[in-house]
Amino acid sequence: MTSADLLLHPVRLRVVRAFLGDRALTTSALRDELADVPPTTLYRHVAKLVDAGVLAVVAERRVRGAVERTYVLRLSAADIGLDEFAAMSADEHRQAFMGFVAGLLGEFDRYLDRDGFDVVRDEVSYGLAGMWLDDAEAAELRRELTRVLQPRLANPPAPGRTRRVLATVVLSGEKGVAAHGGGGSIEQ
Repeated sequence: MTSADLLLHPVRLRVVRAFLGDRALTTSALRDELADVPPTTLYRHVAKLVDAGVLAVVAERRVRGAVERTYVLRLSAADIGLDEFAAMSADEHRQAFMGFVAGLLGEFDRYLDRDGFDVVRDEVSYGLAGMWLDDAEAAELRRELTRVLQPRLANPPAPGRTRRVLATVVLSGEKGVAAHGGGGSIEQ
């Protein structure tokens, strides 16, 4: 099974997302977060991720005669390599992107189902921007975003902190010169 096949399954993608932000979760905590996934299905997909080395067991303890395991995400194993990503067919990219977007929709829907959600207070946003960049400028933008995000990705959970998920999609559009001078706006 390729990394893409493993990671882009809808349930496994949700499991991986639950661990983002350097979280350690037991299967019961994971079951609480993914309450709409039947337990046997959840355990089967957790086992696949453990077997593939994407999740690692960091603690075990006895609970009512059973062993409760605590897992963490191995980020290096939860990545689709650049070579594999580049080799995917158009249909594989469509399927992967649909899984990605469906996961975002599900996560946003669960946020909206919370009592008292407040998008302004909670700093929730979504937007779209169009910009004219050559390949070097696009690479520079990626490096700058990485430089800004990297230190924050290392933040541990702490009082006052909220786990936030930032999703990015960069699409390459039409080539050419803007008829009216270029520039883009951010829509929200």
